[in-house]
Order: sequence, then structure tokens, then C-alpha cells
Amino acid sequence: MTKRQLVIIAAGLLLVIVTACKTNQTSSSPAGNSNSSSAPSTPDRFAAARVTYDKECRTCHGTKGGGGPVKLDDGTKLKVPSFQDGRALRHPDSDYLKQITKGGDGMPAFEKKLTPEQMNDLIGFIREVFQPGLSPVR
Repeated sequence: MTKRQLVIIAAGLLLVIVTACKTNQTSSSPAGNSNSSSAPSTPDRFAAARVTYDKECRTCHGTKGGGGPVKLDDGTKLKVPSFQDGRALRHPDSDYLKQITKGGDGMPAFEKKLTPEQMNDLIGFIREVFQPGLSPVR
């Protein structure tokens, strides 16, 4: 065998090995799922605030932050303000924080139930989800 033939055989073997390695790679997606997206998923930065809102706020303020008339378990009737319009849009974050912390006008105080971080996350959630595109007074 000549040197040239050995080089051609070696190159051919290398090509076979590289091709075999590429076709035998394991996939992390389940078999049969060819619809996988190449873009990584974006984590929900308000995931924890959504849970807090659903647990502590949704009953009165509503799923979409629209507020409205609410009848509490003790029979008390409240007119809960909307986060989407009116005065709520003009409130600075400090007003929201005070209302969440101290309560008032039928709203319970959450100072012993929520951490400052949870309260700030709720305010960010309200601003982003119920008041998108608005520049709140800070």
C-alpha cells in the first residue's frame, strides 16, 4: 500500500466515525416530539407574585385587577377599586406599599402576612400586568 492510499483510507474512516457520532447523539427531548423550539423559554419573573396575588388579592380585586363590588364572608359589601383605571393609575408605588402594609377602607393589613419583598413584587406585578405601558408616579 502506498502512503496516498493509507491517507485516503484514514480520511474515510475519520469521516465514518464523525458521521456515526453525529447520528447517534442522544436527545434530551422525549421521543416523537419533533416540535421542540430552539429558543429557550423565558422564566416568569412574576411567578411568585402571581401565586401571592391569587391567594391574597384575587378574591376582591378580581382575576384581571378590575375590582368591583365584593361581598365578604361576614356580609360586608365593598366597592373594590380597579388597578386598571382611575386613581390607581396615579398612585405612586409608595401609596400601594402603604395600602398593602396597613390596609384600610375594607382592605386588610398584610404587614404580618407578607414580606416587604412579596409586597414589592406584588406592586411590580400590578404595574406590569394590570397597567402595562404606563409610567407610574414614583
